[in-house]
Amino acid sequence: MWYEIQKRIIDLVGGIILLVIFSPIMLITAIAIKLTSEGPVFADIPKRVGKNGKLFRLYKFRSMFINAHSLIRTDPRFKKLYQEYKKSSYKLYKDPRVTKFGKYIRKYSIDETPQFINVLKGEMSIVGPRAYFPDELEHQQKKYIKTKPLVREMLTVKPGITGYWQVTGRSEVNFDKRIEMDSYYARKRSIFLDILILLKTPWAMISAKGAV
Repeated sequence: MWYEIQKRIIDLVGGIILLVIFSPIMLITAIAIKLTSEGPVFADIPKRVGKNGKLFRLYKFRSMFINAHSLIRTDPRFKKLYQEYKKSSYKLYKDPRVTKFGKYIRKYSIDETPQFINVLKGEMSIVGPRAYFPDELEHQQKKYIKTKPLVREMLTVKPGITGYWQVTGRSEVNFDKRIEMDSYYARKRSIFLDILILLKTPWAMISAKGAV
């Protein structure tokens, strides 16, 4: 209980400070998105799975063309690409849906900065597991059957902007290993562990290791 109170205070204070620090970058990014491609500034994506399985809208700068999330699942032109998408743990290293400017903001995780809004709303934490799509979790648990109890454990905490697996390899880590890290974080959660992850985050962003 004390950990939860401490973490919420850190999220509120840290979220406000980081939102102020990143606001110039976010403003420039929003303008650049409008100038370089058609569509909204924020990604038009379905809700994500949060703590205890509750769905929420994740704020993220749009790095793909309009309706990209839905089209890859429903448009026959993307059938082969969708199969590759599922096989590669829902990450494509050469994704044709990504815009030219989108490649840049994804590489350095700039597209993730609007999630500070989710942190202030209490839907996310600065540090936590990845926020998955419902269909992604469903498919991956069928593919990696032994991960079901790990997923349940992961969902006992709020998803985060950064996290254990994000600073350990990002998209280079397959779902089964990723969910092991997420469940480990949920099991061992502590302010000290959060601090260690935060210290590793700037290098993970600058190096762009495992980013797609």
